[in-house]
Amino acid sequence: MKRVLTVVLGATMVMSLTACGGKKEKVEKQEVDVTIDQIKLGEDYTDIKADLKFLTHKTDVVDTTFKGYVEEFQKMYPNINVEYEGITNYADDITTRLTTGDWGDICMIPMTVDKDELGNYFAALGEKEKLSEIYEGKFLEAYSYEDTSYGVPSMANVQGVVYNKAVFEDAGITEVPKTPDEFLDALQKIKDNTDAIPLYTNFAAGWTMTAWDAYIDGGATGDPDFAYEGLTKGENPFSDRGDGTGPYAVYNTLYEAVKRGLTEEDPTTTDWEGSKGMLNSGKIGCMALGSWSLVQMQQAGDNADDIGYMAFPITVDGKQYIAAGGDYNYGINCNSSTDNQIAAMCYIKWLLEESGFAQGEGGLSAVIGAEMPDALAALEGVELVVNNPAPSEDVNLFNDVNNESELGINVSGAIPKEIVEEATAGTKTMEDMVNEWNEKWTAAQESNGITY
Repeated sequence: MKRVLTVVLGATMVMSLTACGGKKEKVEKQEVDVTIDQIKLGEDYTDIKADLKFLTHKTDVVDTTFKGYVEEFQKMYPNINVEYEGITNYADDITTRLTTGDWGDICMIPMTVDKDELGNYFAALGEKEKLSEIYEGKFLEAYSYEDTSYGVPSMANVQGVVYNKAVFEDAGITEVPKTPDEFLDALQKIKDNTDAIPLYTNFAAGWTMTAWDAYIDGGATGDPDFAYEGLTKGENPFSDRGDGTGPYAVYNTLYEAVKRGLTEEDPTTTDWEGSKGMLNSGKIGCMALGSWSLVQMQQAGDNADDIGYMAFPITVDGKQYIAAGGDYNYGINCNSSTDNQIAAMCYIKWLLEESGFAQGEGGLSAVIGAEMPDALAALEGVELVVNNPAPSEDVNLFNDVNNESELGINVSGAIPKEIVEEATAGTKTMEDMVNEWNEKWTAAQESNGITY
């Protein structure tokens, strides 16, 4: 959950809540007395007719995988047509398009939407308690407000490191590293004993740098309450804890890797699309990316069996943890017609429960009881940790502090980007940056009424 559209809305419009996002001519919110948990696939609403527009960030599979999904879905619902629109700069473009109110029928809810504003843009899918009987309750938290769910995650990711097992073996690395020091030693072995780039930052892509932010809470502490108690409300959360855990340990790992020359020579020239094939062919040792990336790397060349996934190398009291959380959530436009909203619920339910999308992407299904995908089998023994939500009175507190501090955690990747820049230039030490981050965070906390 990140801050919703504040700049766009403040600069362009005064939003009418009843208009549900509004436009020059009001688009009235369509109330629908149907919830996704009530629908029986293949039995209910099989005669409904609708033409749906679906906005997606997955531009690479619009004409392949998604086209096949629509064809399979139409065997149950022949009169529901689904047209996908892939958006390259999704995070920015969808945020702007939501303000028009008539952007389409289904989208992947942007991370900029605050909980208390979900109902201004999206249709209610049902009561969270009821939906939690079908879908994992903790994965519903991000886009639920006052016990109403407005989104269900297309899949859940775990936040680790994708790597080339053959490169690690050729470098003489016999065990997956479990601490920052072990990880940095492994990267040094790759540099010394192979021709591969040990750690590829994908700095130039920008959005890829936010992966480092995803490691700093539950995965780095083993504490599902750290995101709220330790980060949002914690005192100087970026300081060195002295035990190789927490945000400092994560960010310092990146700093040391760049400083020691264990990353690409020029971060400004990295190539996201090209990096997939480079990892597959053994030209790259590893990359910091969520588990969603695993299948893409396996499919980028002839060496799928060489691609593995590990927990981020931090150990807490002898145990490793890996953060798990929902990916983009499916959301339905509350301005869509009644029939389109019902048809959209049918399609989303089919995607969640019948398509196999999550497992095919190397992610965890939101459906209760779904099996762990084979691609993540190597994580056995690593404990999944899902961040607990903030209390209802503080649902937007992290967003407010994060925005005001301008650190952009999980939004812009500002901290990891700064680390790469400063470690490359040698102008600031890690301690210099940590002090600055803590000062900015503390000032934002105080501005939002947080005291220690």
